[in-house]
Amino acid sequence: MTKSVDHDAYIAAAPEQFRAMLGELRAQLSRALPDAEEVMKYDMPGFQVKETIIAGYAAFSKQCGLYVDPGAVAAHADEIASLKLKATKTGVTFSVSKPITEELVTKLAVSSRSKNGF
Repeated sequence: MTKSVDHDAYIAAAPEQFRAMLGELRAQLSRALPDAEEVMKYDMPGFQVKETIIAGYAAFSKQCGLYVDPGAVAAHADEIASLKLKATKTGVTFSVSKPITEELVTKLAVSSRSKNGF
């Protein structure tokens, strides 16, 4: 993908099969983090409180990712595993065939905010 200037441009440039999912993920994060500012950092859309990125997301060729504080991923590891999603230290990957639930998005975003002291 080319470098995007904002969330809308990023989603528009994402692989077509992920655009609707990314739009919904953006809306879910916006609801979970109502006072966070939408930013573009490291060529990735994110939500920032003060100077701290609380959550970010990305699209790749075969999957998408939600990136949060490592403590948030650890705190919800069982739920991530129960949905058969893959997790790294700082993120959860998902696809059209294995989507992430709004409930998990909200939990991860709120937990990430808390782990960052906000």
